[in-house]
Amino acid sequence: MKYSANSVWENKDVYDVAVIGAGHAGCEAALACARLGMRTIVFTVSMESVAMMPCNPNIGGTSKGHLVREVDALGGEMGKIIDQTFIQSKMLNRSKGPAVHSLRAQADKARYSTAMRMVLENQENLDMKQTEVTEILTKEGKVTGIQTVSGAVYRCRAVVLCTGTYLKARCIYGEVSLETGPNGLQAATHLTDCLKNLGIRMYRFKTGTPARIDRNSIDFSKMEEQKGDEYVTPFSFTTDPESIQREQVSCWLTYTNERTHEIIRNNLDRSPLFSGMIEGTGPRYCPSIEDKIVKFADKDRHQVFIEPEGESTTEMYIGGMSSSLPEDVQYEMYRSVPGLEHAKIMRNAYAIEYDCIDARQLYPTLEFREIEGLYSAGQFNGSSGYEEAAAQGLIAGINAALKMKGGEQIVLDRSQAYIGVLIDDLVTKESHEPYRMMTSRAEYRLLLRQDNADQRLTKIGYEIGLIPQERYERLLEKEKQIASEIERVEHVNVGTSEAVQNLLKQYGSTPLSSGSTIAELIRRPELSYEILAPIDPQRPNVSHETSEQININIKYDGYIKRQMRQVEQFKKMEKKRIPEDIDYDKVKSLRIEAVQKLKEQRPVSIGQASRISGVSPADISVLLVYLESIR
Repeated sequence: MKYSANSVWENKDVYDVAVIGAGHAGCEAALACARLGMRTIVFTVSMESVAMMPCNPNIGGTSKGHLVREVDALGGEMGKIIDQTFIQSKMLNRSKGPAVHSLRAQADKARYSTAMRMVLENQENLDMKQTEVTEILTKEGKVTGIQTVSGAVYRCRAVVLCTGTYLKARCIYGEVSLETGPNGLQAATHLTDCLKNLGIRMYRFKTGTPARIDRNSIDFSKMEEQKGDEYVTPFSFTTDPESIQREQVSCWLTYTNERTHEIIRNNLDRSPLFSGMIEGTGPRYCPSIEDKIVKFADKDRHQVFIEPEGESTTEMYIGGMSSSLPEDVQYEMYRSVPGLEHAKIMRNAYAIEYDCIDARQLYPTLEFREIEGLYSAGQFNGSSGYEEAAAQGLIAGINAALKMKGGEQIVLDRSQAYIGVLIDDLVTKESHEPYRMMTSRAEYRLLLRQDNADQRLTKIGYEIGLIPQERYERLLEKEKQIASEIERVEHVNVGTSEAVQNLLKQYGSTPLSSGSTIAELIRRPELSYEILAPIDPQRPNVSHETSEQININIKYDGYIKRQMRQVEQFKKMEKKRIPEDIDYDKVKSLRIEAVQKLKEQRPVSIGQASRISGVSPADISVLLVYLESIR
């Protein structure tokens, strides 16, 4: 597809911010900008792609649930929308500690997209436009506007790139290669060349999705039913839990087998993943079924989750079996799985290649270092997942708006939020595969629990202007109640009465030989604040989430204090700023590799410099001495 540069014309509408892309990153970026008073326009190649979920039909999951909670705590929209449109909800990792508890909800994909689109369409200060953006316009290193495929020029002071997997997208299965974006929607074919001309370094990444199979062709009697939680926990801190309790839709679990694996092995030569037809690098932590069979040859089976895509469709998502094998092989492969013997494929599985950037070109604010006013978020930054995209989109949108207002932009550090870990990893670490958030990446995960995201971040959202006064005051009241109740139970003594001893016996807890405080009993692994309610008559009426906070803070008090001391040391390193104009060639005793890495990435603090691959602790010591000498 070509367009004529001779047809360029100036659109008379003037905007503060243009957001390119209306996926999960673009939606959060556009809403943040508009809600902060910026005249905003969001461009999308298709209005049907707004908040689209082209791959898995769920929001949240391990560590990703943390991100959704944090987006909500800062004033974002994703948590509210999934609370309105979920069809099943489950808290993962309940058997483990609270640091890794993660909420995950199956979405009605069509309803989710529609609900988010309605929010955008009705948002003050926000316009939407279906067209392809072909040029980022700049003057003297600053953004001045964008140009579309029709030649229309829209003037703006900042641009947020949220192109997802659409840039020069190519969907592939077997020998079929289609120049389209996800779900067969139009790819964005022109913008990559403009970005390269602006000096932006690009990568070619790959992701994939499994087939969608007609529910009516599945034999669920051969599968294990996977139900949601009896009591649904909302994602948004603003959602009344009682308002979302509902009858939930089941998912199902089955497994591949040796026959499945044999079919795949016999057809690896026809897989574009192994034939060289696919050039992009795929995600290590979400491999295709072909990858699994090759890399985990010793495994005799792999889990396959059958997940509904919504209540108004019979399409079922085949989780765990993404593939780019030819269509005939897909039929043979899926039909070898118990319960799928007569499976009818409604949409073929495919791999998708797309252009994205080396995110080390960004400041931690997500603004490009070399182009003022140009921000970037989502899968375009080399990450994967709806949740990672939404988190980056929110931060990029906030910072674009704050820059337009002349205010200080925000950077969440690794001790404040999973969002901080995500962005810090993207902008400091070299990555040649799509980045996926995991709890193991967060050094301070006991402090960064999903249950306390509001206490960590809502004040920041309030100060920015995304959290209303009423919501902030509710948080302050909740914090006051938590602190007061912790103080109370530390001093409430219970004796060795029959009621106390019977309750302890009921939960397999050692009987008391003398008095004890309620707090001391809460610290026992088998007991909790809730369990002890019958022997605590003075206990006030508190919400479930407040009760949870009281219990966690008492039970893990020692671990929390230890991690807070570690954070104090971390903060000291983050506060040691590095001048933007520092000449690393003048820092004597720095190793050549360290000089190269520091010049390339230009960290903003000693803490950030210490996380750059190739910069050793000895290099950091040298750098600290040098900074002291020039102050």
